[in-house]
Amino acid sequence: MRSLLALRFTQSRRTILTLLLASCLTLITWLNVPAANAMGGKLPPINQPAPEFTLPINIGDGEISLAELQGKWLVVYFYPKDFTAGCTIEARRFQQDLPKYVEKNTQIIGISADSVDSHAEFCDSEGLKFPLLADTTGGVSKAYGSWMGSVSVRHSFIIDPQGILRETFVKVNPTVHSTEVLERLEQLQAIS
Repeated sequence: MRSLLALRFTQSRRTILTLLLASCLTLITWLNVPAANAMGGKLPPINQPAPEFTLPINIGDGEISLAELQGKWLVVYFYPKDFTAGCTIEARRFQQDLPKYVEKNTQIIGISADSVDSHAEFCDSEGLKFPLLADTTGGVSKAYGSWMGSVSVRHSFIIDPQGILRETFVKVNPTVHSTEVLERLEQLQAIS
């Protein structure tokens, strides 16, 4: 009887210590995650100049750079792959809301690792009227903390007319994302 009580006490003590250790590790993990990191890498800081880029564009044979877009608000959204379900939904929503963005002096730019040709086909098949940029090496995606392996991660950024990064979206639901971006854009424009 005595050894049975000792065994139960030992098991209870082990259980309590295990739970306590797991709780401590969880708390330490939460406290040690820097706010500027997300899946895909270190995000650029808000209220600082957005990382410069120059990438090939799906329209014509040219390139487009962030510097060329100054003077307008800019929504830069990174996405994994043309013609995939989530990416298609997200692009369609941005296209559906495009008149609202134009009304707000805002340019939408999509960026992924797909080629210019893939982007051109994607725009044609979905009727997209905004440019998609080809970040085939992942350099720009990395600068924006939006690169994992060989694809861009679904992140979005709002950049003001002076080229200053004003908002970051890292937990993106493609179905409602354009609406969320529009709401935040309105807030940012109201205070600028």
